[in-house]
Amino acid sequence: MKNIIFTENAPAPIGPYNQAVLKGNTLYTSGQIAINPATGELVTDTIESETKQVMQNMKAVLEAAGMTFENVVKTTIFIMDMNDFGKINTVYGSYFNEKTAPARETVQVACLPKNVNVEISMIAIL
Repeated sequence: MKNIIFTENAPAPIGPYNQAVLKGNTLYTSGQIAINPATGELVTDTIESETKQVMQNMKAVLEAAGMTFENVVKTTIFIMDMNDFGKINTVYGSYFNEKTAPARETVQVACLPKNVNVEISMIAIL
């Protein structure tokens, strides 16, 4: 049996999916983009602010499942421009302890939902 995770502190799904699914002790999150859940507006003024909003959204989903970034074992980052990698990595890294940071891949893609610049998904374990 799976448990659907939902919080109003992260953007509501914009399609037929959920913010996250908890199966056993493993949480699978959907990708988060930089939608401010309070306003419904995209935060794309800088790549740093966009990445911060993505991570705040992810934090809200993790918290709704009773977890923190310390529970994250794997992340996937999709970016539009690999030239933004350093800036994204700096913001992303501020949410993790470098010694216990999760495994990760970062992939440049041709397009992301709503034409954002970064999307991040995670797998976490209780």
